[in-house]
Amino acid sequence: MRELKVMSWNLWLGGSPVEDHRAKQLKVLLEADIDVVGLQETAGTATRELAEALGWHHHQAGHNLGVISRYPITDRFGEPAPSGYGATGVTVRLDDTKGVTVWNAHLNHTPYGPYDACLDRRPVPVLVEHERASGRVAGIEDILRAMARGLATRDATPVLLLGDFNAPSHLDWAEAAAPLHGGYGPVAWPVSKAAEEAGLRDSYRMAHPDPVSAPGATWSPLHPLHEDGSGRAEPQDRIDYVLFAGDGLTVLDSTTLVTGGPSPYPAVAANTWPSDHAAVITTFAVR
Repeated sequence: MRELKVMSWNLWLGGSPVEDHRAKQLKVLLEADIDVVGLQETAGTATRELAEALGWHHHQAGHNLGVISRYPITDRFGEPAPSGYGATGVTVRLDDTKGVTVWNAHLNHTPYGPYDACLDRRPVPVLVEHERASGRVAGIEDILRAMARGLATRDATPVLLLGDFNAPSHLDWAEAAAPLHGGYGPVAWPVSKAAEEAGLRDSYRMAHPDPVSAPGATWSPLHPLHEDGSGRAEPQDRIDYVLFAGDGLTVLDSTTLVTGGPSPYPAVAANTWPSDHAAVITTFAVR
């Protein structure tokens, strides 16, 4: 049995708002000792540049999505829309007998459900209606259709779905956690529900079943206040995921990562953490 350490990380416009961002990204990856990373907002070049600096394998799909891996990438499939939203996938070969299918996704960012709830106080049916209007529900349904063949054989070849979904999880917006979400809960957020119904499990929430004691927020370590200047708190939510399917994977640990105590936006140039999202890291045992 081997361990596989997987990360989902939105690089924030390739990291460009932060000085010396590529070196800082490399430092994060090396210190965290990652094996496979799904990258969003790569700005078209970050995937190749990071992989070459690490001596790793890589796959770039359009200007937005990329996967880097210390293990060989043997197959590449799926192409995001011209907007950059959607998903791409690879097969990562761990050894002569073991492989893992890795999909990496990014879904549209607006309208944003936590703003509708916590700032605009919209009723739950409107939250779900807006979620569908955003295109994220159709987006995840397209991705799950593309993944269907792999999901059907997940016990032979495990499947991962990494990404920034720009959508909360129904596992987080539970009744007990309502005080963390403006008093809302439960909310059956449809993107996470669709992934669950397709057989994908949420590795972070498996490692930390209680959303009150372990909220796991990934948006945003740089935005304590909402950007409209009203002084209202920015809703802190978990919108980045490492999902998985298949008996060949067991969650050993899952965590969010932010290093260096970053200064809030806009005074970010000197931050050592080169993103506006926290990363998600899950360590799996692979049978």
